[in-house]
Amino acid sequence: MNEVYDFEKYVVICDTLVKIYKTRDIEVLALQGLDLQIEYGEIIAIIGNSGSGKSTLLNMIGGLDKPSAGGLFVDGIDLLKMREKDVPAFKTGTVGFVWQNNARNLIPYLTALENVMMPMQFNKLESVANKKERARELLDLTDIGKRAGHKLNQLSGGEQQRVAIALALANHPKILLADEPTGSVDTKTTEVIMDVFRSVNKALGTTIIIVTHDRQISKKVQRAVAIRDGKTSSEFIMRPSISVQMGSISGFSSGDIDESTQQEFAVLDKAGRVQIPGEFLEQLGLGDNKVHISMDGSKQIVLSAPKYNE
Repeated sequence: MNEVYDFEKYVVICDTLVKIYKTRDIEVLALQGLDLQIEYGEIIAIIGNSGSGKSTLLNMIGGLDKPSAGGLFVDGIDLLKMREKDVPAFKTGTVGFVWQNNARNLIPYLTALENVMMPMQFNKLESVANKKERARELLDLTDIGKRAGHKLNQLSGGEQQRVAIALALANHPKILLADEPTGSVDTKTTEVIMDVFRSVNKALGTTIIIVTHDRQISKKVQRAVAIRDGKTSSEFIMRPSISVQMGSISGFSSGDIDESTQQEFAVLDKAGRVQIPGEFLEQLGLGDNKVHISMDGSKQIVLSAPKYNE
């Protein structure tokens, strides 16, 4: 691949990324040439239906799975060429994970403070006192500091998830990967967790990638990327006026966001291909797999069902 990538701007670069799962009997193409770039310090949602490839993408960005072909660069590291011996350091130092299931995030017999300190044990150069101080700072940042001495059975689901976010930040990761982080909590708690993500992003500059099937969650971030059939199909970009509100107006609630806050854009790949949203295809009433493309006088592209000359 002869592409020149901007590693100073983009923390994640996917270039025609392919992932194939093989078993004895079948071969599944999970990602089919996906293109995506994520900037340092960005909060982004990856959305899509079950089987679309969004969790596969998250696992590969986090070093839990390896690409089959194409390019995947995370913080300038080529994950396709990364050696097995370098994977543990990458997973502990470059990325942090927050899972939907808190049993996967936290150790039940430890306190919130002890859980956050656990990943720090691999750092032999830092004193215990410094580790404890950092753990307390992270718990305060995620608004759960007052519960530092409590164990999991003394915390609500939302409180446990805030501890999990603090834990994921323990080793100063460049990227926080969150897989359905609000999937097991109610709407009010979801608002709290999304506000925590924004606080973390603002305070630490951490890039946050949220995988979700919940369109309501994806409306609360500046950019959401939809994946369909293993490719990026469209992007939802927050309108500038809303973005300014989120960044500057005190008391602004993510609950104020509605359908009109984002604009949807189709994604054009390097070959000039674009996925047309399903609802548009339904309105066209296509009888086959062909569509007529034209351009009107104002240089707007028009799609229409084909009319064949007799």
